[in-house]
Amino acid sequence: MTGNIGDEEIMLERAGGKGAWILPLAGGQPARLTFVERGSGHIAIDYSFVPPSFRGRGVALRLVRRAVEDARSQGFRITPLCGYVAAEFRRHPEWSDVVAG
Repeated sequence: MTGNIGDEEIMLERAGGKGAWILPLAGGQPARLTFVERGSGHIAIDYSFVPPSFRGRGVALRLVRRAVEDARSQGFRITPLCGYVAAEFRRHPEWSDVVAG
């Protein structure tokens, strides 16, 4: 495996009703988890991307965990549209408090 995950900080970017959690990775493209705002206090996570050399190393899960932490601390709900994110929500029933009904 190539590349280093390290302790990079996940950044949150927002613009025009859309946003992304972004994790810089050594030597190339960052990993990202994108969302669209669905109204006050509600987002839909629609896409996740991890560069091939970093896949299978928990990078995407780290981004999803950050989204859950932010939802809890900021009081919003998440609709997981991305297949990977939806699967992680099924694997983690303890996150049900942030899932939009």
